Amino acid sequence: MHFLFSRKSIFIFVFSMLFVISAVSVCPAQESVEPDDAVAVFNQGQDAHEKGDLKSAIELYQKALKIIPEFPEAEFQMGNAYLALNQTENAETAFRRAVGLREDWTLPMASLGTILIQKKEYGEAEKILTKAVEIDDTNAPAFIALTDLRLKTKAAPEILKQLLTKMQLLTSKASPTAALWTARAALERGLGDKTAAKASLSRALLIEPGNKSALAERVELAISENDLAGALEFAKNFNKIAPDSDHSKFLLARVYAENGKTDEALKVLETISTPSADAKDLRARITANSTESVADLEKQLETDAKNASLLGRLCTLLRTENPAKALDYCRRAYEVEPSNLNYVIGFGAALVQAKQYENAVTIFRQIIAVAPDNYTAHANLAISLYQLKRYPEAKTEYRWLSEKQPDLAITYYFLGVIHDHMQEYMDAMANYQLFLKYADPGVNKLDIERVNLRLPSLQKQIKDKKGKK
Repeated sequence: MHFLFSRKSIFIFVFSMLFVISAVSVCPAQESVEPDDAVAVFNQGQDAHEKGDLKSAIELYQKALKIIPEFPEAEFQMGNAYLALNQTENAETAFRRAVGLREDWTLPMASLGTILIQKKEYGEAEKILTKAVEIDDTNAPAFIALTDLRLKTKAAPEILKQLLTKMQLLTSKASPTAALWTARAALERGLGDKTAAKASLSRALLIEPGNKSALAERVELAISENDLAGALEFAKNFNKIAPDSDHSKFLLARVYAENGKTDEALKVLETISTPSADAKDLRARITANSTESVADLEKQLETDAKNASLLGRLCTLLRTENPAKALDYCRRAYEVEPSNLNYVIGFGAALVQAKQYENAVTIFRQIIAVAPDNYTAHANLAISLYQLKRYPEAKTEYRWLSEKQPDLAITYYFLGVIHDHMQEYMDAMANYQLFLKYADPGVNKLDIERVNLRLPSLQKQIKDKKGKK
């Protein structure tokens, strides 16, 4: 979105500013500056900007700034032009200058905050955007950027609900933009109300069918519903509508990767002219996940010590052969991205491999509190409790696992052993029989032998009515 200013308002502002500058000048012999020259050049820049001639617009804004260096409108518009050319570093510099020249101007604040979010500089973005909405509680771009920030930093539901209330108010006013409806949809998705999110997204696309943010959110919504086939179709459509958009390319690459099509994902990533932090992370994750060489990954880590993807991959590869080292990599990955469940689960699994079962139980209890249906977390919690001989708790976990995957043999083996230890012999017999039914003679050979050795004495104990009733 480009904000274009009236010629009269710019002339008044520049003239007033020059009056102040001239009043404090210590160089009376300095060549006088004509404010109307700066305004005329700025207006020429705006004309070029409106026509899509961004390079000429930037040159004209720069020329206006040479006449009057303290010209925040020129800085802001130049930032918008740079942003349209995907020159984010130059755009950031221009927006910072605009905010520096006029500290209470919320439009460049919102633009600067948006760039900082893309760079994952969340702390500074938080300060700038919070200040922007405090100054102007109707600043839609600032609230849209704040929504993106809250979702990316996984803010608490209470905070998201407060922001959603504000978005509902903004969208209830006359002529809400597609961007506002899209931000509302993203918040609704983040709060788990996907039906409301779809309705808001439909409103956004009705207002502006080609809105990039709305098209991107449609992809995100499909991913959140685990509809990877639909997400891929939406991502391809978005890329057709906006073939030059780096964000559309990134989303397409991401969905390819989610679908296991890593070669296609890498090809798309190659076409991104200015890779964002997310695009770089995606490439690193794909590369790391396809690399089996610990030495190669550790070498890459020397120049990128806080790359969570590399740390997570090393955590996985070393978990069996070197649990202690794997645990360190898992811990570091978790510290870099504590909100990423995969790294937290990896950390917990490394604790299991290192036989630190008490710590593993603590970790997996916390994971399950957040993600109650995560099968891997339940499986690791079950084995940790089993190893600690906390059989009643382990029994609960293994029963949950058997309900989720009723044909998995090893679950019944552990349930049989647990019931056996607890002298619940009838239940032990039932689970041993289920284990033998589903067991693979090649994979489960030793466990089958153990069960077959146990069954005769177990049958006698049941016949003699021993054990718990």
